[in-house]
Amino acid sequence: MSRIVIYTDGGARGNPGPAGAGAVAYDGSKKLFDLKKYLGDHQTNNWAEYEAVALALAEAKNLGFAGRELEIRMDSKLVVEQMSGNWKIKEPTLKPQAAKVHSALKDFGAWQFRYIPRAENAEADALVNEALDEHI
Repeated sequence: MSRIVIYTDGGARGNPGPAGAGAVAYDGSKKLFDLKKYLGDHQTNNWAEYEAVALALAEAKNLGFAGRELEIRMDSKLVVEQMSGNWKIKEPTLKPQAAKVHSALKDFGAWQFRYIPRAENAEADALVNEALDEHI
């Protein structure tokens, strides 16, 4: 079986402010799912980035992809480095978010976080903006 590639993005307008999450997953060239969600009126960009990963992992599990190998691609260097164990999590509001993501990752095989430039994350970014635009 091939590795599932999940692109995630989260953002807050105003930081903190209204926040949204978006994600899209692929198995090769086949799109498995996409999702978007409004996350509330007062969240930070970094909190939203973590929440996007958590939502994507929950959706992947719900669709029967537990046990598969994952590559999570995102344009948040902070989240990539923290989830990879390279940087400490100093912000108290991010510690429960990281714990939630780590817990969800236990349902999958091997996993890897990969930083990508924002330009390579346009699909997930568009979903974040759709979630925000639909709510605001």
